[in-house]
Parts: sequence; C-alpha cells; structure tokens
Amino acid sequence: MKVALVIGLATGAINGLVALGIVLVYKGARVFNFAQAEFGTVAAFAAWGALTKAHLPYGLAIVVGLAAAVAMGMAVERAIVRPLRARPPVTTLVATAGVALLCIGLELALGGARMRVFPPVPVTFNVSVMGVMLSTQRIIAILVVISLGLALAWFFSRTSLGLAVLATSQEAIAARLAGISIDHVSTFIWGSAALLGGIAGLLLAPINPFSPGFMTMGTLIPAFTAAVIGGLTSLPGAFVGGVLIGIAQGLGQQYLGSVIPGAPSVVVFGLLLTVLLIRPKGLFGAEV
Repeated sequence: MKVALVIGLATGAINGLVALGIVLVYKGARVFNFAQAEFGTVAAFAAWGALTKAHLPYGLAIVVGLAAAVAMGMAVERAIVRPLRARPPVTTLVATAGVALLCIGLELALGGARMRVFPPVPVTFNVSVMGVMLSTQRIIAILVVISLGLALAWFFSRTSLGLAVLATSQEAIAARLAGISIDHVSTFIWGSAALLGGIAGLLLAPINPFSPGFMTMGTLIPAFTAAVIGGLTSLPGAFVGGVLIGIAQGLGQQYLGSVIPGAPSVVVFGLLLTVLLIRPKGLFGAEV
C-alpha cells in the first residue's frame, strides 16, 4: 500500500500540473480546454527532436520544447479561441478537442506510432519516502508542481495582471472599459496554460516511453477529474485533486488491477461521476 501511495503522489503531481492549466483557462476565460494535455505532447516531441536529432544540450532542448508548447497555445488562442469568443462555450470546447485530435494525427503522420525514449535529467539522486525510493524525475515533478501552484495562487491574488485576468473572466465589458486589453489577457492565459502543459509533458516523458498523443490519452481525463475535484476556480484545489487522483489510481491498480482490466481508469471515471453528482463545485471551488 505504501508503494501505491508514494508512486501515486508523484503521478498525481503531474496530473495536478495539467489540471492547473485547465483551471487557469477556465478561471480566466470560462472555457474548458481539451487541448491542454496535448501541449505536453508537443513539448515532449519538440524537446526530443532537439535533443536526439539536432543534438542540442539538454537544457536548451527543454527550452525548445517549452517554446513549442507556448507557441502552440498562443496560436490556438489567436486562430481559434478569439474568433469563437462570442459563440457559446461548448463551441470552443469542441474546437479545442479538435485541436488535440489534429495534433495527434499530425504526430502520427510525421513520425509514426513508435515509442520514443526521452533521457532523464542528467542529475541523479534518490529520496526515500515512507520507505519507498523515488527517482530524481518523480521528485522533480512533485517539487515543480508545488512551486507552480503556490506561484499561481500568489499571482492571482497579488499582481495587477492576475487581477486583470480575473476581472476579464467575471465581466469582460467592464474590464474593457477599465482599460484592460481583453486580447492581451487572453493571449497571456493561453500561453501560460500551454507552458504548464509543456512542463507536465517534459516531466512525464522521461518516466515512461512516449508516443503520439500520450498526454491526451493518459493524462487528460485524470487531470480534468482533478480539476473538478479541487474546484474549477481553485488553483491549489487542482493540485490537491491531482494528488488524490494519483493516489486513487495507484490503489486501484494494486487492489483491483488483477480483477478489473484498466482499474486505474475505472477508478478515475468513478470519482469523476461521484463528484459531479455530489459536489459539482469541487472541494475548494466556488459555484461555476
């Protein structure tokens, strides 16, 4: 059980990072972004190509991957989200799902369905948690998610730009009259969410071999469930929800894996339905 809890914590940290991006977009634009996890896939492929094909240094390859994710996020905002701003939110939701599917199709067409191996960070250390050894990559994932969660909570409560994002999400017309550029705020939101997704992809890729759409297929639903559990308006809640989902997946695999095929996914869907029925606003969120 200890192994499931500790490994679930590390996995949940990455789920929480994708959930942070989902909450960020919803908090700022009241849009469900189904392309959030695919930002991570794009970052992983771009960094892998820079590292293995262009033979760039590890740190520079990571920067290339993150830049690719941010560029994708800003392009999606400018080409798709902004023209659909006046349409019902469900239209944008479907459009973002289409973006994810398009990216997966392009990844398959350009590189095939084969698995890739992303080298881990060139620094090695292990930490024992409850008697279970965690690798460098998993420790980094946990520390990064905690740091980003705290930074975003501070950003939205203490900075002028963060308050502008909240004002835009609550009353766009009043924000515009106050001199806030809706377009600039929207670009910032999507670029930041893409950066979070890119970081998540680059944290997960060295842990397991990856293939086209690996983040969307394996992380999107757990991350969305984490966002719902934590509350779609709560950034710290997204992190807490991610950890809870990761632990639930670990326990589901340990105790149900031999009985139910795909037990972790079954547990995630069960939790999602339970939360939506009992407490739709989540543990920390306001009414949405």
